[in-house]
Amino acid sequence: MAKKGLRSTAQRRLIVDTFFSGAPHMTIEDLLTEVRAHDRGIGYATVYRTLKLLAECGVASERRFGDGLSRYELADDASAHHDHLICVSCGKIIEFEEPRIEALQEEIAAKYGFEVTWHKHEMYGVCLDCRDSKDAASGVS
Repeated sequence: MAKKGLRSTAQRRLIVDTFFSGAPHMTIEDLLTEVRAHDRGIGYATVYRTLKLLAECGVASERRFGDGLSRYELADDASAHHDHLICVSCGKIIEFEEPRIEALQEEIAAKYGFEVTWHKHEMYGVCLDCRDSKDAASGVS
C-alpha cells in the first residue's frame, strides 16, 4: 500500500494482519467480525476499501464461488497455485493442488497454440459431510 502512496494507519495494519493470519476465503463480513474483536470502531467501508487495495496491489485475490459473496484469499504466486472444490450444500471450500490437471491444461493449450497467462479451476458438488448427513437423514447406511 505504501507503493500506492497510501498511509499505513493502525486500522489498516490491523485489517491486513488479521487477513494474513485468518482463515482462507474470508468474506468482508468475516474479516469485519475478526477485526472488531480488537477494535469495535472499524467500519465495513474501511475493511472493504482495505481488501480492495490489497487486491489492487496483488496481495489478495477476490474469488466468487456462485453464492453471491466475494471471498478473499492470499494471491497466488507461481509456486502456490491451487484450485477449489466448492460444496453447493454447505459452502465448504476445499483447496487442492493436482499436477496432473496442471499438466493436462498445459498440453491442451499447447495443442491449440494458446499461451495461458492465468486460469482458475473450480468444481462444484456436494462434500462428503453433506452426503453423509443426507444419507443419515434418509436412513441409508
